[in-house]
Amino acid sequence: MTDPAARFATAFAACPLVAILRGLTPDEAIPVADALVEAGFTLIEVPLNSPQPYDSIAAIAAHVGNKAIVGAGTVLTTEQVDRVKAAGGTLIVSPNTDTQVIAHSVAEGLISLPGYFTPSEAFAALKAGAHGLKLFPAEGASPTFLKAQRAVLPREVAVLAVGGITPDNMAEWRAHGADGFGLGSNLYRAGKPAADVAVSARAYVEKAR
Repeated sequence: MTDPAARFATAFAACPLVAILRGLTPDEAIPVADALVEAGFTLIEVPLNSPQPYDSIAAIAAHVGNKAIVGAGTVLTTEQVDRVKAAGGTLIVSPNTDTQVIAHSVAEGLISLPGYFTPSEAFAALKAGAHGLKLFPAEGASPTFLKAQRAVLPREVAVLAVGGITPDNMAEWRAHGADGFGLGSNLYRAGKPAADVAVSARAYVEKAR
C-alpha cells in the first residue's frame, strides 16, 4: 500500500492514537517503540526538538516500520521534511499550519498531519493537501470548541485533539467530535522506562477502543 492517504486511514482505523515521544534518545527508541506497538499503537512521532531525532526515527522505522507509521513532530521547514524522509519516516506532524510544509510533504508521498486552531487554519491546511488535522493545543480549547468547528469541517477529515489528553477525558472529546488523539507527556516523557510506557500505552488503547 503506497498511497499516503490510504496508509494513514488504515493505521488510524486500527488505533486512532499518535504517540508523541518528545525527548526520546536513540538508545531508548527501540524499547519504547516495541512497548507502543505491543500495546496496539500504529502511529509514532519523534519531535524534532528531541536529542538526535533523525537517528531515533531511522531506528524505529527500521525496527517496526512494517507494523506502525513512523515519522517526526515539530516539523517546521521543507528541509526538515526531506531529512525525515531520508531517515525512513513517513509521517510529518507540525504544531502549526504551514502550507508550504504541508504541500511539500504531500508531494514527497508522505502523510501530512498539521496543527491548527481556527477554522481558517483548518481549511488552509486541507486545501494544501493535509491528510488529517490536529487541534493544538487542545488544553487551550474545549470539547465544545471542537464541536462548533466540526459543524463546518468535512466529516471525512480525521481531527485529533492534542495537548492535555488523558484516558479519563478522551470520552468527552470523542463525544464532541474528536476522531483521535495525540499523546505527549502523559504517555511518554524523557527518560520514562519502556515498561512504564507500556502501562500507559495500554491504558490509552483500552479507552480508545
